[in-house]
Amino acid sequence: MTLFDGVYPFYPQQRKAAVFDISAIIVIVVFLALACSFLLIIPGIRGRARLYWTLRILLSLFMGVVIVLVQFTGDWETGWVQANTSYKSFSHVQVNVDIGLHIGLAGVNVTLRGNPVNQINETINYNEHFPWNFGADYDHSYNEGLKKGLPSPILYVAEKFSMQSPCAVHRQYRIAGHYASAMLWVAFCTWIISNILFSMPVLVYGGYMFLVTGAFMIFSLLSFSTVRNSPMCLIQIGTRTLHVAYGGSFWLMLAIGLLCFVVGITIVAMHHLNLDLLKTFFDLREDEAEEYQEMPEVFINPHFMNKGLSPSQPSETNSI
Repeated sequence: MTLFDGVYPFYPQQRKAAVFDISAIIVIVVFLALACSFLLIIPGIRGRARLYWTLRILLSLFMGVVIVLVQFTGDWETGWVQANTSYKSFSHVQVNVDIGLHIGLAGVNVTLRGNPVNQINETINYNEHFPWNFGADYDHSYNEGLKKGLPSPILYVAEKFSMQSPCAVHRQYRIAGHYASAMLWVAFCTWIISNILFSMPVLVYGGYMFLVTGAFMIFSLLSFSTVRNSPMCLIQIGTRTLHVAYGGSFWLMLAIGLLCFVVGITIVAMHHLNLDLLKTFFDLREDEAEEYQEMPEVFINPHFMNKGLSPSQPSETNSI
């Protein structure tokens, strides 16, 4: 068999490190399309209401995209370690690598990157995903990795989260991720309802729904945090230990949840303290001409106005 451009065409090729998740890209594109659609109509809004509309729509879309996006990210918990370790089983060759562990709601990603990337005539740059969401078989993905001959550090880390592992953390992470995801979908539904209520003259109920949205986001964080109640096995890579901590998605969800509470409390407080200002911000304030019944117009003959009417002369008016 001939070597064609450094590739053996009839053998499985080495997997490259993933940069983006396709589901996350789809979510971002959908919300960017909604934002661009709003930017096309914003010039038609006059006066100060244009600023209010821009602030409300962009802030609300940012909250919505975060609620959906974090369900497909893999950095609810993350950890990195640099170590010298064996690259393949039954081999004494040592390589210097960065090993990353990224835990999400739907599974775990193990990253292996060489320092430098090209070592022992190979390109060491891997990012393997092992799902544990309902409908996925984690052990099957792990066994497939064994058949493909993945590097030993990846298999060692992934084995810690398998069902047969004595660490016994697979079930905790799987259940916690499932309930956290379910609560986030409920939060997304309440986010939609709150936006519908904000377009009606029932702003205070929209504020209440924002509080409910923030509550479910915090509940999802508490659900995921329950995995910390079980002891975590040490992940020993050579002479170094891989430790995990809460990642960017976790802290972003906490920030957005607290922001929902602040917005909801502000709207409810403004409803009771200054309703007119709240209606102005949401562009629901009625014009004064519509608040009062319009009087019929009266047309008076200017000849009598200039000449002056005597008390005995009745005024001739035509009302419409």
